[in-house]
This record gives sequence, structure tokens and C-alpha cells, in this order.
Amino acid sequence: MAVSNIKALFASDVQTVWELVTSLENYKWRSDLQKIERLSENRFVEYTPDGFATTFTITRCEPCRRWEFELENKNMTGHWVGIFAEKDGQTQIDFTETVTAKKWFLNPFVKLFLKKQQNAYVSDLKKALQ
Repeated sequence: MAVSNIKALFASDVQTVWELVTSLENYKWRSDLQKIERLSENRFVEYTPDGFATTFTITRCEPCRRWEFELENKNMTGHWVGIFAEKDGQTQIDFTETVTAKKWFLNPFVKLFLKKQQNAYVSDLKKALQ
């Protein structure tokens, strides 16, 4: 099992950040996505630019405070927790992803992969909020 955490501060109000992060329609700002397919109110699939699919099931939603989901694809399963907090007119995010590789030979690479994905996500989010 690998755990990766990232924190960042944005010069935007928490409502704006929340809406951007949780929108399943407005995702073009993300460089890691080709499309999102909504399966139900609490389930959706994200597709990378090369068509790799990951299914997400929302398990907790407290608007502008906390968003959690289970995730699964052919290589891994896991849980993601996103915490949002307003501080002095800015928004702090605290995102933690806990993942288990389905294939033993992926174990040495999972944490590095998660960190790379989280850094790209925060970079894309910063650009989108400018």
C-alpha cells in the first residue's frame, strides 16, 4: 500500500476551488484527462488521453469541506480524501491518496506515480484558477 499527500494554497475562495475540483462536466483544465463519463449520481469514470479508465465511487461529500471516493482500475484500488479549508480569503487543499497495486511488480512505482499525478493536478488547478 502506498500513501501520498499534497497540500497547496490558492488565492481563490473555497467555493470556487470546490466547484472546479468536484465538477464532472468542467474538466478541460486537467491535462491528465480526455473525458469523464458519469455512471450515476455517485459513480463516474475518468479516461486519460490514451483511454486508460479509472472508476470512482463517491463515498462522502460535505460541500466546500470534504470529498472522498474509492477508486479502481486494472492496476490499483484505493481511497482518496480531499479536505478544503478557507484561510484568510484563500483556500487550502489537503489531498491524500491511499492505493494498493493489483500487480506485485507495480509496488515499487506506485508512490512515485501518485506523487507525479498529484503535482500535475495541483499545477493544472493553479493555472485554471488564474
